[in-house]
Amino acid sequence: MTERPWLDTTLEPAERARRLVAAMSLEQKIAQLHGAMKTVDIYAMSNNATTAEEMDQLVAQIQIERHVAGLDELDIPRYRITNGPVGVGMGDGTPSPPATALPMSIGLAAGFDPELARQYGDVIGDEAAALGQHVLEGPGVCLHRLPTGGRNFEYYSEDPYLSGVMGVEVAKAIQAHDVVAMAKHYAVNDQEHERFRANVEIDENVLRELYLLPFEMLVKDADIAAVMSAYNRVRGTYATENRYLLHTILREQWGFTGYVQSDFWSCRSAAASLSAGLDHEMPDAKWLNEENVKAALHDTSLEIQTVDRALVRRFTQMFRFGHFEKPYAPREIDAARNGATSRRIGSQIAVLLKNDAGLLPLAADAGRILVVGQAKFVDEACLGGGGSSKVDPLYTVRPLDGLQDVLKSLGSGSTLSSVTVADDLSDLDSAVEAAGGADVVVVMAGLVATEGLDQPHANLLNQQDEMIARLLAANPNTVVVLKDGNPVLMPWIEQAPAVLEVWNQGAEDGHVVADLLFGVVNPSGKVPTTYPRSFEDTPFAGHEERYPGVDEGEGYPTMRYTEGLQMGYRWYQSQNIEPLFPFGFGLSYTTFELSGLQVSAPAGAPVEVSATVTNTGERAGAEVVQVYLSFPEEAQQPPRRLVGFQKVTVEPGTTQTVSIIIDPDATNHPLSVWDDRARDFVIRPGEYGIHVGTSSASTPLESRIAVAG
Repeated sequence: MTERPWLDTTLEPAERARRLVAAMSLEQKIAQLHGAMKTVDIYAMSNNATTAEEMDQLVAQIQIERHVAGLDELDIPRYRITNGPVGVGMGDGTPSPPATALPMSIGLAAGFDPELARQYGDVIGDEAAALGQHVLEGPGVCLHRLPTGGRNFEYYSEDPYLSGVMGVEVAKAIQAHDVVAMAKHYAVNDQEHERFRANVEIDENVLRELYLLPFEMLVKDADIAAVMSAYNRVRGTYATENRYLLHTILREQWGFTGYVQSDFWSCRSAAASLSAGLDHEMPDAKWLNEENVKAALHDTSLEIQTVDRALVRRFTQMFRFGHFEKPYAPREIDAARNGATSRRIGSQIAVLLKNDAGLLPLAADAGRILVVGQAKFVDEACLGGGGSSKVDPLYTVRPLDGLQDVLKSLGSGSTLSSVTVADDLSDLDSAVEAAGGADVVVVMAGLVATEGLDQPHANLLNQQDEMIARLLAANPNTVVVLKDGNPVLMPWIEQAPAVLEVWNQGAEDGHVVADLLFGVVNPSGKVPTTYPRSFEDTPFAGHEERYPGVDEGEGYPTMRYTEGLQMGYRWYQSQNIEPLFPFGFGLSYTTFELSGLQVSAPAGAPVEVSATVTNTGERAGAEVVQVYLSFPEEAQQPPRRLVGFQKVTVEPGTTQTVSIIIDPDATNHPLSVWDDRARDFVIRPGEYGIHVGTSSASTPLESRIAVAG
C-alpha cells in the first residue's frame, strides 16, 4: 500500500488524487487528460448534416469509444462515460448498450414534481451502474429560450427555477448510484444553430438571474461532480477557454470542487483551455495530446501545476465514488421494473391542453376507434431525441399494442383500427374517409427534434397541420395527441375539441397514451414552456440579432440576448401578449378551486405561503399550486417570477392544504436581483407581491409583503 498510497481508502479522495498525480510521469499525465477515441474531423462531418435523419446517421458513423484509457501500471481503471440525459445513451463501446428509453426531459419538467425527477434519475443511475459506466453526461439545464431549439427536448424548461429543481433531483439520484452526474452545457448553449462557431452576447444580470441559475443550484444543492463546457463562444471567447465562467464563477464564487469536461470536440486549445479551467477533453486528444501539451509547457504558456490541478480534480471524483475499487462487472438491467417506473412517470407528465364538452377521457366502450397519423407517431413508440443522447431501447410498446392492452384490461368491447398517413399526405383522402366512419378518432402527431439542428419553424413538420385540420373536419369526436419535444403552433386549435400533450414518451409510449385517453390515469402535467399563438408573438420575430445572429465582421454569427430578462412567460407578460397556452397551464379530468391564502413573512426569515386546494369534480386528481413573486418597480424585473410550487393529489370533494417556503437564502435567490456594482445578488427593499394560482396567467390568490433590503 505504501508503494501505491492512492489506493488507501482511509485517505480523503482529494488526498488520494494528489498522491496519485505526484507518482505519474508527464506522459502518463497527458494520457489521462483526454478520451481514447481516434480523432476525427467532427466539424466537417457536422456541416454535412442538414436533417434529423442525417444527424442520426452521423452519430452512428462516429463509432465513439467513450472512455479514458486505463493505466494498469498505476491501477487506474478504464474510465467509462455514457451520454444522457434522457436515459443511458451511447455508453462506452459501440454499439450503445440497450437501456430504458425514458420520456424526454421537457416532459419530466411538465410533471412539476421533484419526486418524479428523483425516480427518473434513479432509473438512469441504476442503469448506468448496471452497465459499468462511471459518468452520465446529464442533466442538461440550459433554458428554452428559443421555441424551436434543437435540444429543448433534453433540457427542462424556460424557467430557471423549475429547471434547477428538476436537475438537482435527477443529479442527486444519479450520484446515489456512485455514478458521476455532469451538468451541461455550460453555458448559454440555448440553440444549435452554428453551435461550433456562434457567439453569445448577454448582460450580466440576465446571465446570472436566468441562464446560470440552474447550474448554480446544481453545484450548491446537488454537489454535482462534473460540468460539461459548451461549444459556443460567450462574449467572444469559447466556453472551453472562458476563465470567467470556468474559474471565477464556477469555482471562486460557487465553490465547485468537481471537474470540467469539454463537450465532444468543443475543446479548441491546449494551454488556453487548461489555464481557463477546463480539466478534461473528450472524446479524443485533438488538443490535449503530447505534442501540444509538451510544447505549451516548454514555452511556459502552460504550467505543470495546471496539468496536475486538472487531473487531481477528476481523480478526486473517481475516488469519491469508489471507481478505483469497483471491478468492471456489468449486470442485467431490470427492464420490467424500470419500464414500469417510466410508464408511471410518463402518465404524470402529460398535459391536457383542451377538453371541450368533456370528450376525454374516452369511454372504454367507445365503439369504433380509429388511430390516424404518420408512421413515426402511429406505428412505433415515439422515442424522441435525435443525436448523441438517443437511447437504444430494451423494448418498446407501440401505440396500437398499448391501446389494445389497456382496452383489454378494462373489459372493453370497442374495436380498434389504424391508418398510417404518408409523410407527403398522398393518401390523406382515404384516411379522412375512414375517419368519417369511426365513432372516435385519435390523431397522433408530433415532432422529434435533434441535437445539431434547430427546427426550421415552429409548426409540425411534414404538413401535419393540414392532416389534423382535415381529420378534425371529418369527425367531431376527434382527439389530437401531440408527441413532441418542443412547443408547437396549432393553427387548427379552434377546431379541436380535445388536445393532449404527451411529449416524446419513450419505450412505454403505447401504454402511457392509452392510460391517459381512457382515464386510467388523470392528466396532471403543466406546460414547462410557453406555447405561442404565432411565431410573430415570440421575442425573435424581426430580431435577427437575437436569433439566428448577425455576422458583425468577425466571421461568425453573434446572438445578442437583447430581450434581457423578458424570456419565456416573462416576455409575454411584459409585452401584454396572450399566449396560446401559458407557462404552468394544464387541465384535468376533474376541477379544482384554490382558497384560503395565508402568508407569513417574519422579518429576515423565510416566507411561508399556504393555501387550500379543493377537488370540486368527481375524479381524484393532482393540481400544481404555483407561487409567483412580483418585485418593487426599482428592481426592474418582469411582472412575475416563479419562486415555488407543489403538486398535491386530492380526492373528489376533499381539501388539501399546501405550504410552500420561500427562503431568501436559497440557491435560486428568490427575492434577489443581480447587482453589477455589488457583484452579487441583493434584495431590494420595498413591497413585493405574492401571486398564487395554477399557471403563470391564473393567480387568483394575491397578497403583499414588505421586504427590507
